Amino acid sequence: MRPSLAMLVLPLVLAAGCASTHGLRPEGRLRDPDSLAARSSLGQVEVSAAAWPRRDWWRSLGDPQLDALIAEALAGNPGLEAADARSRQALARVGVADADRQPTIGASASSSGLRIPETVIEPPTGGHYSALNSLSLSFSYGFDLWGGKRAAWEAAVDEAHAAEIDAQAARLTLSANVARSYIELAHAFERADIADHERERARHSLELTRQRVDAGIDSALQLRQAEAAVPAAEQQWLAATARIDDERITLAALLGAGPDRGLAISRPQRLTPAALQLPATLPAELLGRRPDLVAARWRVEAADHAIASARAAFYPNIDLSAAVGLAALGGDGLFSAQGRYYQFAPAISLPIFDGGRLRANLAGSDAQYDLAVAQYNQNLVDALRDVAARITALRSLVPQIEAARQAARTAADAHRLAEERYRNGIGSYLDVLVVQQQLLVAEQRVADLETQRIDGSIALVQALGGGFEADAAPPADAAAHS
Repeated sequence: MRPSLAMLVLPLVLAAGCASTHGLRPEGRLRDPDSLAARSSLGQVEVSAAAWPRRDWWRSLGDPQLDALIAEALAGNPGLEAADARSRQALARVGVADADRQPTIGASASSSGLRIPETVIEPPTGGHYSALNSLSLSFSYGFDLWGGKRAAWEAAVDEAHAAEIDAQAARLTLSANVARSYIELAHAFERADIADHERERARHSLELTRQRVDAGIDSALQLRQAEAAVPAAEQQWLAATARIDDERITLAALLGAGPDRGLAISRPQRLTPAALQLPATLPAELLGRRPDLVAARWRVEAADHAIASARAAFYPNIDLSAAVGLAALGGDGLFSAQGRYYQFAPAISLPIFDGGRLRANLAGSDAQYDLAVAQYNQNLVDALRDVAARITALRSLVPQIEAARQAARTAADAHRLAEERYRNGIGSYLDVLVVQQQLLVAEQRVADLETQRIDGSIALVQALGGGFEADAAPPADAAAHS
């Protein structure tokens, strides 16, 4: 009695499968977000179920020009085109992996001729030209007994998910960068205003000093001091206006346009920072709201399926090929019944010795899984740190801004008093210079802190995912490996 195919395969599995993968398994374990304590750090912030950012979060800043700039950037930035191209590449790899699981059918037609010289073979075979014509239809299929091909396809699908989310993350990053650059442009205009006010104060002080010198109250020394303050203030104003040009060029580049595009960007309106609130479900829902975390989780799943594919290569597999066709010498009889042929060729393959290639490949897949898990865990830690740092910075800015505004008001009062005393001949010009410098620094400090608060609000929106919501989330549980 002839042994069945199953009886032939079973001993091969028992002989080859278990021992060859011994000792190879990944070590990485996904961290539970609840294991990262953050309640005390975030506990003093108001919690709201609606505190998750919207997809068009920038509209809450209240500047239509900013809305238009972000829309333009999302439509024309080359970096987004590159991210989209990488996503399409990943989808193409899914198609390749899926094709490896399918049977292949091919057709061919050939004609080859040969004239054997009579010095080799005597006539009638020698000295006669003969042509072999053939038509054939072939079929081949490799069975996926252990799921290795399916696992490779699933790994490619997971990588495609990650690449698609990377493209969405690039859009979030770009919109945040445009908004933050726009804020810097607004800040540059404010600093230019402050520098312009300083120019006016310097010119006013110079005029007052000239009057006192003409009246014989001050000397040429005070006049030279007042004259020196005017070009110094002019230089600060020129530097501030140059920064406006720099920020416009930066914005134009983010839009994917040339520097001339920045010339058409008008002065930003005064922007309204977002209220300092946190979602009620932080940090649990953060896993599905931050694109970097979702993409990292998909890559863990891809690495897990890659391990399954690498393990399947250790076991025997069955390949089936068949062909049917027509063949004949010369043109006669090609389509006759005598010209028909067929081939059927099942085959069983089993790796016995490959120099350690399969073990090295599996070890590499295990290491890739551990790397993906480590990157996911690090992204999770970084995400919570990012949120906590933004919250802490925003919370600390509130009293800082109030203190800076009070300092600016006090410096303005001191400047008016010093100037009045100087006009009346009671104080010195040095007193005016000191308090004028204090006023300049105080005004700049207020502008800097208010810009930091708006920038921090955008950074918090980005840290909370910027309105991203995954259409398809990866499995929540870590893969188990035996």
